[in-house]
Amino acid sequence: MTHAIETTEQLEALFGQPGEASLKKEVQYLHPAYQALIAASPFAVLATCGPGGLDASPRGDAPGFVMVQDEKTLLLPERRGNNRIDSLRNIVGDPRVALLFLIPGVGETLRVNGNARITVAPELMARFAVEGKLPQCVIEVRVETVFFQCARAIQRSKLWAPLPADQPREVPTPGAILSALTDAAFDGATYDRELPARQRATLY
Repeated sequence: MTHAIETTEQLEALFGQPGEASLKKEVQYLHPAYQALIAASPFAVLATCGPGGLDASPRGDAPGFVMVQDEKTLLLPERRGNNRIDSLRNIVGDPRVALLFLIPGVGETLRVNGNARITVAPELMARFAVEGKLPQCVIEVRVETVFFQCARAIQRSKLWAPLPADQPREVPTPGAILSALTDAAFDGATYDRELPARQRATLY
Protein backbone atom coordinates (compact mmCIF):
# COMPACT_ATOMS: atom_id res chain seq x y z
CA MET A 1 0.00 0.00 0.00
CA THR A 2 2.85 2.38 -0.73
CA HIS A 3 0.52 4.62 -2.76
CA ALA A 4 -2.22 4.89 -0.15
CA ILE A 5 -3.14 8.35 1.14
CA GLU A 6 -3.45 8.02 4.91
CA THR A 7 -2.95 11.50 6.38
CA THR A 8 -4.47 14.94 6.01
CA GLU A 9 -1.05 16.29 5.14
CA GLN A 10 -0.78 13.90 2.19
CA LEU A 11 -4.20 14.95 0.96
CA GLU A 12 -3.39 18.63 1.17
CA ALA A 13 -0.12 18.10 -0.66
CA LEU A 14 -2.00 16.24 -3.41
CA PHE A 15 -4.81 18.76 -3.91
CA GLY A 16 -3.41 22.07 -2.73
CA GLN A 17 -5.44 24.82 -1.10
CA PRO A 18 -9.12 25.43 -1.92
CA GLY A 19 -10.03 28.56 -3.85
CA GLU A 20 -11.41 31.58 -2.03
CA ALA A 21 -14.90 31.08 -3.47
CA SER A 22 -14.97 27.50 -2.17
CA LEU A 23 -14.54 28.83 1.35
CA LYS A 24 -16.71 31.95 1.09
CA LYS A 25 -19.75 29.99 -0.10
CA GLU A 26 -20.06 28.06 3.19
CA VAL A 27 -22.27 29.62 5.85
CA GLN A 28 -23.90 28.44 9.06
CA TYR A 29 -27.46 29.42 8.17
CA LEU A 30 -29.94 29.26 5.30
CA HIS A 31 -29.11 32.40 3.34
CA PRO A 32 -32.01 33.62 1.14
CA ALA A 33 -30.08 32.48 -1.96
CA TYR A 34 -29.84 28.99 -0.52
CA GLN A 35 -33.49 29.06 0.51
CA ALA A 36 -34.34 29.73 -3.15
CA LEU A 37 -32.47 26.59 -4.21
CA ILE A 38 -34.29 24.48 -1.64
CA ALA A 39 -37.65 25.89 -2.76
CA ALA A 40 -36.87 24.88 -6.36
CA SER A 41 -35.69 21.36 -5.55
CA PRO A 42 -37.97 18.33 -6.02
CA PHE A 43 -35.30 15.81 -4.97
CA ALA A 44 -32.78 15.36 -2.18
CA VAL A 45 -30.55 12.63 -0.78
CA LEU A 46 -30.63 12.23 2.99
CA ALA A 47 -27.46 10.82 4.56
CA THR A 48 -27.47 9.40 8.09
CA CYS A 49 -25.22 7.27 10.25
CA GLY A 50 -26.00 4.59 12.78
CA PRO A 51 -24.79 1.37 14.44
CA GLY A 52 -24.98 -0.50 11.14
CA GLY A 53 -22.96 2.11 9.27
CA LEU A 54 -23.90 4.86 6.85
CA ASP A 55 -27.08 5.28 4.82
CA ALA A 56 -28.07 7.49 1.89
CA SER A 57 -31.75 7.60 1.00
CA PRO A 58 -33.62 9.43 -1.79
CA ARG A 59 -36.40 11.87 -0.95
CA GLY A 60 -38.62 13.54 -3.51
CA ASP A 61 -41.87 15.40 -4.04
CA ALA A 62 -43.08 18.64 -5.62
CA PRO A 63 -40.48 21.45 -5.61
CA GLY A 64 -40.22 22.95 -2.16
CA PHE A 65 -41.26 19.72 -0.44
CA VAL A 66 -38.52 20.45 2.12
CA MET A 67 -39.75 23.54 3.96
CA VAL A 68 -37.63 26.28 5.46
CA GLN A 69 -38.96 26.90 8.95
CA ASP A 70 -36.39 29.61 9.62
CA GLU A 71 -32.78 30.32 8.70
CA LYS A 72 -31.55 27.53 10.98
CA THR A 73 -34.29 24.92 10.54
CA LEU A 74 -35.52 22.65 7.73
CA LEU A 75 -38.59 20.42 7.80
CA LEU A 76 -38.64 17.22 5.74
CA PRO A 77 -41.81 15.07 5.49
CA GLU A 78 -41.43 11.31 5.72
CA ARG A 79 -43.81 9.85 3.13
CA ARG A 80 -44.98 6.28 2.71
CA GLY A 81 -42.28 3.84 1.72
CA ASN A 82 -41.07 0.30 2.28
CA ASN A 83 -41.08 0.62 6.09
CA ARG A 84 -37.39 -0.24 6.41
CA ILE A 85 -37.01 3.16 8.15
CA ASP A 86 -33.22 2.90 7.96
CA SER A 87 -32.75 6.68 8.02
CA LEU A 88 -35.15 7.15 10.92
CA ARG A 89 -33.54 4.40 12.98
CA ASN A 90 -30.19 6.11 12.45
CA ILE A 91 -31.49 9.53 13.46
CA VAL A 92 -32.90 8.13 16.71
CA GLY A 93 -29.42 6.84 17.58
CA ASP A 94 -27.29 9.57 15.99
CA PRO A 95 -28.80 12.93 15.01
CA ARG A 96 -26.08 13.90 12.51
CA VAL A 97 -27.48 14.22 8.96
CA ALA A 98 -26.54 15.63 5.57
CA LEU A 99 -28.78 16.63 2.66
CA LEU A 100 -27.88 16.98 -1.00
CA PHE A 101 -30.47 18.91 -3.04
CA LEU A 102 -30.74 18.53 -6.83
CA ILE A 103 -32.71 20.73 -9.24
CA PRO A 104 -33.51 19.37 -12.74
CA GLY A 105 -31.64 21.30 -15.39
CA VAL A 106 -29.38 23.06 -12.86
CA GLY A 107 -25.76 22.03 -12.52
CA GLU A 108 -25.17 23.30 -8.99
CA THR A 109 -26.33 21.22 -6.03
CA LEU A 110 -26.82 22.32 -2.42
CA ARG A 111 -25.30 20.61 0.60
CA VAL A 112 -26.70 20.99 4.10
CA ASN A 113 -25.21 19.46 7.25
CA GLY A 114 -26.90 19.45 10.63
CA ASN A 115 -28.62 17.55 13.40
CA ALA A 116 -32.09 16.05 13.14
CA ARG A 117 -34.94 14.87 15.26
CA ILE A 118 -38.20 13.14 14.40
CA THR A 119 -41.54 14.68 15.32
CA VAL A 120 -45.23 13.87 14.93
CA ALA A 121 -46.42 17.29 16.14
CA PRO A 122 -49.92 17.70 14.67
CA GLU A 123 -49.36 21.28 13.49
CA LEU A 124 -46.24 20.27 11.57
CA MET A 125 -47.81 17.13 10.13
CA ALA A 126 -50.77 19.15 8.86
CA ARG A 127 -48.47 21.47 6.90
CA PHE A 128 -47.35 18.54 4.74
CA ALA A 129 -50.75 17.03 3.94
CA VAL A 130 -51.13 15.99 0.29
CA GLU A 131 -54.45 14.78 -1.08
CA GLY A 132 -55.71 14.77 2.49
CA LYS A 133 -52.97 12.38 3.62
CA LEU A 134 -50.43 13.22 6.29
CA PRO A 135 -46.79 12.15 6.26
CA GLN A 136 -45.72 9.37 8.60
CA CYS A 137 -43.66 11.89 10.56
CA VAL A 138 -41.55 15.00 9.99
CA ILE A 139 -37.76 15.23 10.20
CA GLU A 140 -36.66 18.53 11.71
CA VAL A 141 -33.10 19.46 10.75
CA ARG A 142 -31.14 21.99 12.77
CA VAL A 143 -28.74 23.50 10.23
CA GLU A 144 -25.01 23.74 10.95
CA THR A 145 -23.39 24.36 7.56
CA VAL A 146 -24.70 25.12 4.08
CA PHE A 147 -22.93 25.53 0.76
CA PHE A 148 -23.49 24.96 -2.93
CA GLN A 149 -21.47 22.43 -4.91
CA CYS A 150 -20.14 23.46 -8.30
CA ALA A 151 -21.64 21.97 -11.47
CA ARG A 152 -18.70 19.85 -12.61
CA ALA A 153 -20.12 16.50 -11.43
CA ILE A 154 -23.46 17.15 -13.18
CA GLN A 155 -21.66 18.37 -16.30
CA ARG A 156 -19.39 15.33 -16.45
CA SER A 157 -22.25 12.91 -15.87
CA LYS A 158 -24.58 14.67 -18.34
CA LEU A 159 -27.30 13.87 -15.80
CA TRP A 160 -29.85 16.29 -17.24
CA ALA A 161 -29.05 15.59 -20.92
CA PRO A 162 -32.02 13.95 -22.69
CA LEU A 163 -31.57 10.31 -23.63
CA PRO A 164 -31.95 9.26 -27.26
CA ALA A 165 -35.51 8.15 -27.93
CA ASP A 166 -34.35 4.81 -29.30
CA GLN A 167 -32.00 3.99 -26.41
CA PRO A 168 -33.04 0.66 -24.86
CA ARG A 169 -33.27 0.06 -21.11
CA GLU A 170 -29.83 -1.18 -20.11
CA VAL A 171 -30.46 -2.00 -16.46
CA PRO A 172 -32.47 -4.85 -14.91
CA THR A 173 -36.01 -4.14 -13.68
CA PRO A 174 -36.88 -4.27 -9.97
CA GLY A 175 -38.60 -7.60 -10.50
CA ALA A 176 -35.61 -9.03 -12.35
CA ILE A 177 -33.32 -7.97 -9.50
CA LEU A 178 -35.56 -9.58 -6.85
CA SER A 179 -35.80 -12.75 -8.90
CA ALA A 180 -32.02 -12.94 -9.30
CA LEU A 181 -31.38 -12.29 -5.61
CA THR A 182 -33.78 -15.06 -4.55
CA ASP A 183 -32.80 -17.66 -7.18
CA ALA A 184 -36.17 -17.17 -8.90
CA ALA A 185 -38.14 -17.81 -5.69
CA PHE A 186 -39.56 -14.31 -6.17
CA ASP A 187 -41.95 -13.88 -9.12
CA GLY A 188 -40.19 -10.97 -10.77
CA ALA A 189 -42.47 -10.72 -13.79
CA THR A 190 -45.56 -10.38 -11.60
CA TYR A 191 -43.80 -7.83 -9.41
CA ASP A 192 -42.91 -5.66 -12.42
CA ARG A 193 -46.41 -5.94 -13.84
CA GLU A 194 -48.11 -4.88 -10.59
CA LEU A 195 -45.54 -2.29 -9.50
CA PRO A 196 -46.84 0.81 -11.39
CA ALA A 197 -50.36 0.48 -9.99
CA ARG A 198 -49.06 -0.23 -6.51
CA GLN A 199 -46.83 2.83 -6.59
CA ARG A 200 -49.67 5.06 -7.77
CA ALA A 201 -51.94 3.78 -4.99
CA THR A 202 -49.35 4.28 -2.24
CA LEU A 203 -47.62 7.47 -3.36
CA TYR A 204 -48.94 9.42 -0.34
